[in-house]
Order: sequence, then C-alpha cells, then structure tokens
Amino acid sequence: MIYLDSAATTLQKPPAVARAAARAINHLASPGRGGHKPAMAASETAFACREEAAALFHVPSPEQVVFTFNTTHALNIAIKTLVKPGSRVVISGYEHNAVTRPLYAIPKVELRVAEAPLFDQHAMTEAFRQALDQGADAAVCTHVSNVFGFVLPLEEIAALCRDRGVPLIVDAAQSAGCLPLDFQALGAAFVAMPGHKGLLGPQGTGLLLCGREAEPLLEGGTGSQSILQTMPDFLPDQLEAGTHNITGIAGLLEGLRFVRRQGIRNIARQERRLIRRMGAGLAGMAGLRVFLSEDPEAQAGVLSFLPEGRDCEELGELLGDRGFALRAGLHCAPLAHKTAGTLETGTVRASVSPFNQDWEVRQFLRAMEQLTGR
Repeated sequence: MIYLDSAATTLQKPPAVARAAARAINHLASPGRGGHKPAMAASETAFACREEAAALFHVPSPEQVVFTFNTTHALNIAIKTLVKPGSRVVISGYEHNAVTRPLYAIPKVELRVAEAPLFDQHAMTEAFRQALDQGADAAVCTHVSNVFGFVLPLEEIAALCRDRGVPLIVDAAQSAGCLPLDFQALGAAFVAMPGHKGLLGPQGTGLLLCGREAEPLLEGGTGSQSILQTMPDFLPDQLEAGTHNITGIAGLLEGLRFVRRQGIRNIARQERRLIRRMGAGLAGMAGLRVFLSEDPEAQAGVLSFLPEGRDCEELGELLGDRGFALRAGLHCAPLAHKTAGTLETGTVRASVSPFNQDWEVRQFLRAMEQLTGR
C-alpha cells in the first residue's frame, strides 16, 4: 500500500515511537500519582515531552504546553475560554468542523467569515483586516487548510490581531511539524495541534500551547492540590483532569524528537516538492481539476483534485482497490469547500509525510493515468 492520507493521520512513524509506547505500557505508571519509580518515570517522560514541544514551537515555559486528546479537544478548551454567548468572532473561510461546531454550539455568537480566493494570501490578510475592523472579541484561524493545503498568512493575521487587542486561536492541525511555527512571535492566545499528524506520534494525543489562562473543560483529579474541590489555578494542571495517556505521550516525545532532528524546514521542503510533482502530473491529465497553487509557498503537503463527471468517493475507492490510501469527500470541512466552490462535489485529497518518496508519487500518477484514460 502507498499511503497518501497523512492529513488525517500519519501511518508511517519513526520506529522509536512504537518502542517508546510499548515500553510505557510495561514501565510507566501515572504522572503525579505517586513517589514510586514507575510514577516518577512517567512524570519525567511527560515533562520531557513538554520541554521538547516548548523548544520546537518557541514556547517560553514547558508548563504552557498542555496535553489533550487531540486538536478538537484543544480547540474546545480555547474556544470555550474566549468565546461566550453574544461574542463577536472572526474566522477564515477554510476552517474545519473542529472550529465551527464549537462556535455554533455557543448561543448568539456573531460569526464573521473572512473570505478570500483559494491560495490568495494577500486577499486573506485584507479579508481579516476588514473583518477585525468591524469589531471582534476573538479570532480563530487555521494555519493550513486540511482540504487544499492552502497556507494562510498566519504571521500577518496574528499581527492584525495583536494591533487590535483581539485574542487569536490558531488551529495548527495541518502545520505542526510540517511548517515553522513560532508561538512566542505570534503572540497567540492559544495554538492547538494534534500529536498524530505532523508530529508523528500516536492517535489520541494533542497539545494546546497556552499564552494566557484558560477555563477547564473537564474537572477532576490532577495529583496536585487534592484538598481543594476546585481545579488548580496553574498550568498545566488546570487543564489536565484525570489520568494522562502516558503511553501516547511517550510515543509523542519520540515523534517530536524526530521532527527536531530532521528540521521542520527540511520536512516542509520535501513535502512541498512531492506535492508539486504530484500536482504537475495530475494537471496534465484530462478530466481533472487540480487545486495547485502557482506559488509553492502558499501550499503545504496537501493536494486536492476533482474528477469531472465522476463521483469523488468512487474514484477514492478505485484508488484504494489499487493499493493507494487517499481520502475523498468533504474532509470534515464544509466551510472550506463552500469557499472554494466544491461543496456539492467534495474532492479527492492526497497528503504526504516525511516518509513518502518519489517512487510512490510516480506509481500514483501511473495509476491515475490508467483511471483517467490518458
């Protein structure tokens, strides 16, 4: 099988990830739940993971790195901290349901969508400027569209928010580990990210980088200040109720270490090179609409295409039968499809990781030539 669905979950992981997770099952207890060696070893592993993430994303203190179940969990904490009934919120036109559904669940939120053509970073900056100038209590912005790989101008948007005193939540689901991201320079209130995508960790892991105090989404035991019937008022304990997924955290630590060793800029360069090659090959085939940016810097390691006169899901199944793992449909992001004009059809999406190679792209293009009758 040739795996081209890393925007959903990276399947190929560094071998150290599985080894660390397996060792954790047999040797690590719960962090903060005892002074014995297995508990202390778990605490050391968890803190090392926070330190690694803090170093990778330029977070001032490891305590500002909070463990979550996934990006959706992290976004829910951030959104429900900043957004209250009646709040005015600006979002991009490329947001995932992990952003829009929590916002729609809060009563009377005034939602303003900053719309811009696909891959037009300048237009997106201006759209955010205009939307923010109408007044906002918070802004939420994805760094990279999970459907099209569109790299939004995050630094410019963050600067607009800072200048207007609007707290910003960043959805880094598709950029963490794949593109450079400087938390301190952004000045964002929160940055949410998964452990199981670009950071190459196990499923069921995520991180929330906190630039300000947050409101707990869950209450329960933390192993600290147990006498109190309220959650601790300090990070990360304030947001980490219950037993940690130390098995996942141990694996995530090794994923983070791998990304740091490889270098995010090197990973970005490799993924973009593969996507450009794939996009150019598909663009030469009849009956395909390929969403490839003219500017390589405006697209990350995600590529969508649309077969004319054929159902996307059908094409995805045909590719699956031939041993290619892609994803077809709306990708949990109907707003992005609405913005790009593909809501009625969806797209077929290919996405790469540091483990994909040129020969895999060549085989995929050959399969597509056969299916399109080129």
